[in-house]
Amino acid sequence: MIPKNYQHLLAFVFAVKEINESPHILPNCTLGFHVYDSYANARRTFQATLRLLSLQERLVPNYACGIHNNLIAVVGALDSQVSLYMANILDIYKIPQVGALFLSPYQNVFPLYLHVSICLGILSLLLHFNWIWIGLVFMDNDNGERFLQTVFPMFSKQGVCVAFIEKLPTYTYIKEINAILEKGADIHDKLVDSKANVVVLHGESYSFALYKWLPYISEVVKGTSNLKGKVWIASANMEINAFVYQRNWETGIFHGTLSFSIHSNDLPGFQSFEESRNPIRTNGDEFLRIFWEQAFGCLFPTSVDNDVEEVICTGKERLESLPGSFFEMSMTGHSYSIYNAVYAVAHAMQAMSFSEVKHRALHLFLRGVSFNNSAQNKVSFNEKGELVAGFDVINWKFFANESFLRVKVGRIDPRASLGPTLTIIIEPSKVCPFSPVPSLGLLHFCDMNDCNPCSDTEYPSKNQDFCLPKTTTFLSYDEDLGITLAFLALVFAFITALVLAMFVKNHRTPIVKANNQKLTYTLLSSLLLCFLSALLFIGEPQKLTCLLRQSAFAIIFSVALSSVLAKTLLVVLAFMATQPGSRMRKWLGKETANVIVLSCSLIQAGICSVWLGGSPPFPDVDHFSMAEEIVLECNEGSMTMFYCALSYMGLLATISFMVAFLSRKLPGSFNEAKFITFSMLVFCSVWLSFVPSYLSTKGKSMVAVEIFSILASSTGLLCCIFLPKCYIIMLRPELNNREQLVRRKS
Repeated sequence: MIPKNYQHLLAFVFAVKEINESPHILPNCTLGFHVYDSYANARRTFQATLRLLSLQERLVPNYACGIHNNLIAVVGALDSQVSLYMANILDIYKIPQVGALFLSPYQNVFPLYLHVSICLGILSLLLHFNWIWIGLVFMDNDNGERFLQTVFPMFSKQGVCVAFIEKLPTYTYIKEINAILEKGADIHDKLVDSKANVVVLHGESYSFALYKWLPYISEVVKGTSNLKGKVWIASANMEINAFVYQRNWETGIFHGTLSFSIHSNDLPGFQSFEESRNPIRTNGDEFLRIFWEQAFGCLFPTSVDNDVEEVICTGKERLESLPGSFFEMSMTGHSYSIYNAVYAVAHAMQAMSFSEVKHRALHLFLRGVSFNNSAQNKVSFNEKGELVAGFDVINWKFFANESFLRVKVGRIDPRASLGPTLTIIIEPSKVCPFSPVPSLGLLHFCDMNDCNPCSDTEYPSKNQDFCLPKTTTFLSYDEDLGITLAFLALVFAFITALVLAMFVKNHRTPIVKANNQKLTYTLLSSLLLCFLSALLFIGEPQKLTCLLRQSAFAIIFSVALSSVLAKTLLVVLAFMATQPGSRMRKWLGKETANVIVLSCSLIQAGICSVWLGGSPPFPDVDHFSMAEEIVLECNEGSMTMFYCALSYMGLLATISFMVAFLSRKLPGSFNEAKFITFSMLVFCSVWLSFVPSYLSTKGKSMVAVEIFSILASSTGLLCCIFLPKCYIIMLRPELNNREQLVRRKS
């Protein structure tokens, strides 16, 4: 347990007590509450959240028998990860979660932990003091990653360069302590060795207790020097705290730290409420004794082992004697926010009491909450669910007795007309305002006093102190992926050639004659060329290969699809012509098949001609898709024409599928409809998957995705249509005779 968190609980209870005693808010309603400890652990958090939704100490949600108390809202944790765990369950039941910096009714809470005002405030502070060579240290979790993604481009745009980026392992009960210590020692050494004297810290509410390890772990593990002389800037999520075992740990390295704290004021009666808490006289507070024992390092008589001499808790210990990292009598920013969160729920319930909307719509009233608390500060949320409150810039001054002093040296006003504005307090009568800073820019490489952009052919080093040359890459025959795809293309081309040779050799047999020999040969030849066309996509892009590869495949595969369509239509026409008086007989000649194949293929050829004539593909160099690579690629010229060619093949496949599906019940000996239906399903599945995969990949992976789609769709046609015939020709020749076909027809 972190003892300082106990004040958060007191702020929560104090707010509920005030509301229940007030005749002006919810006069006919008494608020009750449950308090659970998450232990910064996912399993315990889920368990505690389920207990809020269950009865009789049983984790059985949705069982409402005997329920008397409705769960209206939850005051969320101070840590983003814990709040997200809670939201996963609370969102199901449409129960809003109100936190220190956010209002989260049924939405992801992570972005709201990265208050834009704080990020802009940190940047303004850096620019004010001309600190343009800094380090970033944050917790290794999703909240930390989002912090990096938010501030890094913002800093780079304004010329603030990042010398190093380090992630501190998160605090859990399951990680190996040795691994955490080793990582912490590496971070410590990086901080010591770096010439950057300004370090921006970001983390959760408990992170300061972890950062206190830094001057100790390296002395224990590696024996390097200390961190004195660094300037630390801490985000608003963090507060000064410590684990119980860190009671006497030195905090001198953090002397002079600048932090952003949620704006707070002392609340009337709160300090007296704190002083009234006593483990001897207070009943119903199970956390009080735990806090008391850990904060004062004593044990109550009922929990003392008779064989061990321990300091006995008397109840006469004074809270004001505790070090500031264990407990503060003045209200912290986090406790102040919890107090306001409880009042926000109460005011929303007050507004809802005048409405007929059920409690599940409480979040609608929460968004519209606006009130002045007992310290006469306005509390409200904006349209994004962020708390519209100011932030104070605090200078921490630590003393030898482990006490510390907060000195307010600035503030951020999020309600300023031009956006969040930082004000630095120089003297009581003078202030210096700084306007909002434009956001987002390009990555730069840095030295101590200047930042210069890397060229398109370079990328920043890990420490971002110099540029490294990018490597040139493309899908080649020298790498495993290129070799594998080329091998598969050649194997399937060889198999197709064998099937074609088998059909030519057995061209007089009934099963070959029954399925239009010329169309079969055309289909197999086009599939053979489709497999070989995949080889045009492998290797360094050249002008000729870029011109040919897309259009060649589009035309060849359109011939294959046209042949499939012609085979299906001819079967349908043949059976329609058997009806007496049918006029379909005149359409059964060879000319019909030739016209279908030729006309459908010429349309695709026309599309490709317009493409090549208007905006043809060409070899191109992509410097930006991959951070450390220059990708040699074929620029398609016109993506519109590319998707037109692809859409036309989809149209042919759809028509073939529809005709084959409608004719699937015709006699099987003369009918390939079932096999064609399956082949078209394979084709459609492959190319429908291709589009999102193609759009979501970069570099040579895009080429690999397209080659795979070509091979998969061509293989689908080959296997679905010709595998049954090859089975009969090779393994069941007794079925390949006229008598069997006639018998099966009848």
